[in-house]
Amino acid sequence: MTSVSASPVVYPPARARTAWMFFDWAAQPFFTLVTTFVFAPFFAAALAPDPVTGQALWGYATGAAGLIIALSSPVLGAVSDAAGPRKPWIAAFGAMLALGCAALWFAVPGASYAVPLALGAFMLATIGAEFATVFNNAMMPRLAPPEELGRLSGRGWAMGYAGGLLSLVVVLGFLAASPDTGRTLLGFEPIFGLDAATRAGDRAAGPFSAFWFILFVVPMFLLVPDVAPSGKSLAVAAQEGVRDLAAMLRGLSGLRNLARFLLSNMIVADGLAALFAFAGIYGAGVFGWGAVEIGVFGILLTVTGTVGALLGGRLDDAFGSRIVIIGSLAVLIAAALGIVGTDGTTALFFWTTQAATPGDGLYATASEQVYVALGLMIGIVAGPMQAAARTLLVRLAPPDRVGQCFGLFALSGKVTSFMGPTLVALATSIFASQRAGLAVLVLFFATGIVLMLGVREPDGTRAR
Repeated sequence: MTSVSASPVVYPPARARTAWMFFDWAAQPFFTLVTTFVFAPFFAAALAPDPVTGQALWGYATGAAGLIIALSSPVLGAVSDAAGPRKPWIAAFGAMLALGCAALWFAVPGASYAVPLALGAFMLATIGAEFATVFNNAMMPRLAPPEELGRLSGRGWAMGYAGGLLSLVVVLGFLAASPDTGRTLLGFEPIFGLDAATRAGDRAAGPFSAFWFILFVVPMFLLVPDVAPSGKSLAVAAQEGVRDLAAMLRGLSGLRNLARFLLSNMIVADGLAALFAFAGIYGAGVFGWGAVEIGVFGILLTVTGTVGALLGGRLDDAFGSRIVIIGSLAVLIAAALGIVGTDGTTALFFWTTQAATPGDGLYATASEQVYVALGLMIGIVAGPMQAAARTLLVRLAPPDRVGQCFGLFALSGKVTSFMGPTLVALATSIFASQRAGLAVLVLFFATGIVLMLGVREPDGTRAR
C-alpha cells in the first residue's frame, strides 16, 4: 500500500456530489421497470408459456448475465485504475444499457422470436448497467471525506429509489394498460396510442428506461471531476491493471477484513438480486396479480426503499456500515421466511386464508396483505444495506486500488450471481412451485450474516 500524503485533500463542490448521485437516478428505472415490476412480470405472464416456466427462464437469463459480469468486472476495474478516467467506460456500458432496453419494445406477444429477443436484450442491458455502476462507484472516494461517505452513498441510493418511483408512476399511470380494461393504473387510456391488447405499454418500459438513462446521466458527465489520463495506451494499461489485480488477489490473505466482507457480499448480493428479480413474478404467478396490483406493490416498495436509504445513510455514519448491514440482513431473513410461508391460501405457514376472487378489490385477502407487508420490510432495509456495503468497501479498500476493489466488489456481487437465480429456477422447475424456488434464498442471507459478523470496520470512520 502506498503512503498517504499529509497534505489536505481538496474535494469538489456540492454540485459535483449531486451530479454524481444523478447516475443512480438515471440507472434505477431499468432495475425498477424492467428487472422487477413491469417487464419481468409481463414476460412471465404474456411471453413465456406459463408463470413457472417464465420464472425459470428469467432466472437462467439473470444467471448467465451475472456470470459474464463476474468474469469481467474485476479486470475492467483494474484496467480503469491503470488508465485513469472512469467516464469513457461509463459511456460505453451506458450505451449497452440503452440499446438493450430499447430492444425490449420488439418482444411482441405471440411472435416466435419474442422470448429469445426479450432474454437477450435483458442480458445486454443488465451487463451494461452493472459495469457502468462499477465505474461510477469508483469515483466516490474523490467526492467526499471518509466520514461523509455513508451519507453520500445513502443519498445516492435514495435518489435512485426516487427516480425508480417516479418512472414507475409514469409508466403505470400513462403507458401500461390492463388488456382487460384498456386503462392504466390512473384510469387513463395509454398515451401515444399504445395498444393494450399487445401489451405495448409494458414493452414501452424498455425504451422509456433507455431514454431516462440517457437524459439524466448527463449531469454526471458534465459536473463530476474525473481521474486524469495516465497517458498509457489501453494495451499497456490492461497489462498493468491485470498484473496489479493478480497481485491484489494474492494479497487478500493479508487483508482479511476485505476478503471476508467480499465473500459475505458475494452471497448476500446474489440472494438479494434474485429476490428482487422474482418479486413481481411471484405476485403474478401466486396471487394472479395484474399490472395494477404489481404497480402499487412496486410503488410502495420504492417509497419505503427511499425512506430506508435516507435513514440508513445517517445510521451508517453514526454507527458504522457493518452494524447497518447486519441489522438489515436479520430483517431480510425474517421477510424471506415469511414469503416462503405465504401463498394464495396460506400466510406465514400456519394461517389459512381465503383465496382471491376476481373483483374482490386491491390486496383483499390476508395472504396478499401479508405478502405486501413483507415486501415493505424488504424495501426499507435493502437500500440501507446496499448503500452501507458500498461505503464499507471504500473504507476497507487500499486508497490506490479503489477501482480494482470496486471491480472485486462487483465480482463478489456477481461471481455467483448466476447461482441464486439458477437455483431458484431449478427449484421452481423441479418442484413445479414458485414458493420452493424462493426458499433457497433464506440460506443465502443466513450465510451472509454469519460471515459479516467476523468483519471489523476500521476505526475513525464514523461520525462521533
